[in-house]
Amino acid sequence: MAVVLSLFLTIVMAMPAAAQQMTAFKQAVAGAAAKDEDIAAFFQARDYKPFWTAANAQAKRQALIAALSDAPDHGLPASRYDVGGLIAQMEAARTLKARGEIEVTLSRVFLQYARDVQTGMLTPSRVDSGIVREIPYRDRQSYLTNLGKSSPQGFFRTLPPQTNEYARLLKEKKRLENLVIAGGWGARVPDAAMKPGAKGNSVVALRNRLIAMGFMPRSATQTYDAQIQSAVQRFQQAHGLEDDGVAGAGTIEQLNIDPAERLKSVLVALERERWLNMERGKRHILVNLTDFSAKVIDDDAVTFETRSVIGAVNPDKRTPEFSDMMQYMEINPDWTVPRGIIQRDYLPALQRNPNALSHLQVVDSRGRIVPRGQVNFSRYTARSFPFNLRQPPSRNNALGTVKFMFPNKYAIYLHDTPEKNLFQRETRAYSSGCVRLHQPYDFAYALLERQEADPVTFFQTILQSGRQTRVNLDEPVPVHLIYRTAFTRAKGHMQYRRDVYGRDARIWAALSQAGVALRADQS
Repeated sequence: MAVVLSLFLTIVMAMPAAAQQMTAFKQAVAGAAAKDEDIAAFFQARDYKPFWTAANAQAKRQALIAALSDAPDHGLPASRYDVGGLIAQMEAARTLKARGEIEVTLSRVFLQYARDVQTGMLTPSRVDSGIVREIPYRDRQSYLTNLGKSSPQGFFRTLPPQTNEYARLLKEKKRLENLVIAGGWGARVPDAAMKPGAKGNSVVALRNRLIAMGFMPRSATQTYDAQIQSAVQRFQQAHGLEDDGVAGAGTIEQLNIDPAERLKSVLVALERERWLNMERGKRHILVNLTDFSAKVIDDDAVTFETRSVIGAVNPDKRTPEFSDMMQYMEINPDWTVPRGIIQRDYLPALQRNPNALSHLQVVDSRGRIVPRGQVNFSRYTARSFPFNLRQPPSRNNALGTVKFMFPNKYAIYLHDTPEKNLFQRETRAYSSGCVRLHQPYDFAYALLERQEADPVTFFQTILQSGRQTRVNLDEPVPVHLIYRTAFTRAKGHMQYRRDVYGRDARIWAALSQAGVALRADQS
């Protein structure tokens, strides 16, 4: 590659002196860039001076070709950039016209790669309508401008996400690629469930799989003993399963997923990390839907964590993915039923029985309570129903006794719930879209600790009053609702979760269609 690039530089330098006027070169650049406003504006602003083919531009070309060649390291398809075709075009560029055209070709491929590796190659909402995240795209011209001002190699190193998560995902990708080459984790575990005390070939298969996966040290035991039970628990914890140490059907199903399938999850996670390549806040809230958890993150460390319940699998109830700013909490909230729930569930129930849902008030457009007897529910359709339904503050309110607001057009927020039993379940997708918290009071204390000397007393005083009270956060906190079936921890095992909504399967299908392939890396 270096020989080809050096030859290209020699050809450029050997052009006749008249070429210095660059008229033909300018025309070639302008013509080739006519359909790309950003590239055209960039070259126009520099009076069409060479960028990639200048005498001192060899380092830029070499850095670009090296980055494109290494694109699969980031889970990007090499075919998307056609490195061989680029080199061939440079090798054949022996005229001013060809030189101008290669300026635009290199610029276009560079901009494509820069955006792909920095903020992702897919448009999320086109893959799944529930991914409504706004991608932090950079100005395309800024890539060219900043490359011109930087050390080329250094510039390319800064393009991918610089997060610890991205770096650890890259390591996991390489580890899995090598595992695929080595034959994976060995024989699958028989489907029959096993409990501590069991013996026989199935236990041996379970033992060997756990050893190969790094959850227990080498052992010759053929009995489901305490060592195997502890290893099963560690496996369950790393896969979001109930950690009872029993190898039931769900645990065995996860144990038998091979490295190639896990590699797909990691490649999807890398793309998702690129979609979130922005400043997330020194303090922020991270809700991972597949993990059924909500965390407060301070300086990249988890300082508070609680279980969550997310939207049901029903397409109308799935929790969307996006980021926003939490601005306040409401203690002793009322609940105004979302229109979608009224139209889908509650109006039909009231039409069948006007006295149903007695815990809800009927409220008109001016906020006045309307007696049930004055409303003929049967005369309205889902679209024409003119009332709201409201549940006053109470311990039995659907939102519980506190909600956490980051106002958004999706009407999604975090809140308490009277249905505490749901938090004991392994899979917790039951809400109508909002995120319910297992420990909402402790979550509130964590948020208030930076503005109240005694956050517990402050919160409990308002709570016990029973009055609906809004408490603003002095410093709004970024909230990120994410969906990761593969994620890391600073220490310990890689974490994998089930694809609750099937979103990652759709992302993988889109990546695969775009040319991403599972790569067995022997380096």
